[in-house]
Amino acid sequence: MSIRVESITKSWGNFTALRDISLDVHDHELLALLGPSGSGKTTLLRIVAGLETADHGEIYLHDEKATHHHVRNRRIGFVFQHYAIFRHMTVFENIAFGLRVRPRKERPSESEIHKRVHELLNLVHIEQFAYRKPSQLSGGQRQRVALARALAVQPKVLLLDEPFGALDARVRQELRGWLRNLQKELGITTVMVTHDQEEAMEVADRIVIMNEGRIEQAGSPNQLWEHPANAFVFDFLGNSNLYHGLVHSGFIELPGWKMRSNGWPEGGEVDVGVRTFDVRIAPSRNGSGRVKRLISSGEFVRLEIELPQEKRLNAQIHKCDPSLVGVQEGTPVRFEPLKAFVFHDQVTTGVPLTVH
Repeated sequence: MSIRVESITKSWGNFTALRDISLDVHDHELLALLGPSGSGKTTLLRIVAGLETADHGEIYLHDEKATHHHVRNRRIGFVFQHYAIFRHMTVFENIAFGLRVRPRKERPSESEIHKRVHELLNLVHIEQFAYRKPSQLSGGQRQRVALARALAVQPKVLLLDEPFGALDARVRQELRGWLRNLQKELGITTVMVTHDQEEAMEVADRIVIMNEGRIEQAGSPNQLWEHPANAFVFDFLGNSNLYHGLVHSGFIELPGWKMRSNGWPEGGEVDVGVRTFDVRIAPSRNGSGRVKRLISSGEFVRLEIELPQEKRLNAQIHKCDPSLVGVQEGTPVRFEPLKAFVFHDQVTTGVPLTVH
């Protein structure tokens, strides 16, 4: 089922959570709403579900206006961050709950309920826990119960609000791949809210980046990574350095270095972004930077380099890179960004430039 959001606005008092949001979610797609806390992601999700009401705008489900449909009539499954499963019920009873509370005319027989629940238990790989209580399960297992319960009513759309936010990093990593495979197997249109950039990049067909109630950019993970629309998108996707610079005499002047302006208007102000792994360094007495911190992490060394004007440059370099020979905390270094993204007025498309 496709979803269409048209000109949705939502405010609470003087705070505007959503500002004229329009968005299409395609049939069978897994779309991630990504953004910092307070950007409006969960509010938008709850309005699509019917748990909140917009001040203005419309919601369409499969081209049918659903703005004023009650939540029970939208055929939507909702999974919360903190599971919201019933502690006094077994896993089986939790999953069967949505089927048993249907109106009598729509309620399946008890044998049909048993069949459906066991199919779901098998689908989410927790059949051996059918008669345990939630307190006897791990966080990852409880999240699978919550997902199975949402799927039990055979929703047309699945909405996930920070589904892995309460889990540790290792379990989150495991469940990401599992969720992606399950969603593709079922072919169910899915919208997931997350603030975890890596999670969104790994599982989503498309990502919508939100900030202060607006959509900054929407596109595939690769499109957002290679062609960020503005400095906010570039910086939010992580592993980056962002600087403010001025165009002067054909160069963009930045703290400790400069780059050719490639036609940017003279005297203009720009933002320049450099990813941490697009930096090359070398020890140099005349270098404009000095290593403030050096952290060995797995296959990489992470460096924090002091620059003029109290600025910092973060770099991530493979341990085997010969440029690290002789580099330690306090070492003066010269550095060279290999690629930079230039953003003008925060609204024009960023242009990746190779730095010479």
